[in-house]
Amino acid sequence: MTLTELLAEAATGIKSLFVGLGITGQALTKPNVTVLYPMGEVKNLDSYRGHVELVGKEDDPGSPRCVACGACVRACPSNCLSVACPVGDAGPKGREAEEMVGELIPRIEMMAPAPQKGCKFPGVFTYDYSLCSLCGQCVRICPVASLRFSRHAYFIGTRREDFRLDLLTRLRKQALEASPEPAAAKEPA
Repeated sequence: MTLTELLAEAATGIKSLFVGLGITGQALTKPNVTVLYPMGEVKNLDSYRGHVELVGKEDDPGSPRCVACGACVRACPSNCLSVACPVGDAGPKGREAEEMVGELIPRIEMMAPAPQKGCKFPGVFTYDYSLCSLCGQCVRICPVASLRFSRHAYFIGTRREDFRLDLLTRLRKQALEASPEPAAAKEPA
């Protein structure tokens, strides 16, 4: 290798170095996107998509809009949703009810659009956030708009089990927290 070839190669390397330093310098002057929690809190949650949650009825926020059709379970590519018929008198009567109670709507039957007979609302609705890819297929496919993404950005856990949620219990809890407190009874003077 001649001296001129070595100098040409060195000049190319130095040029590449300065181009990279220029790009790094531009990135350093831009404002930070990452928020270091707990030193700072996220201010813009408009585009945040948290875990999936149930939507309550307008007249009864503690009851889900869900009709237990199983469309969300079949649409989920991560297999993180489970819907089951309720236990008790809500479903069909007799032997058919005994066979069906507590049975999860199967994900294997991808082409079967028919819901379980007699189910009008879910008895169990579980969600495994640790498996969810937040793709939105369940929210998009729901025929009664009973699912949405939460805005809960500070959801934490130390074990995988912490991310397995009972969405019916969560909906009832949210409805109780949102309902106005009953007025305190006035004591007679």
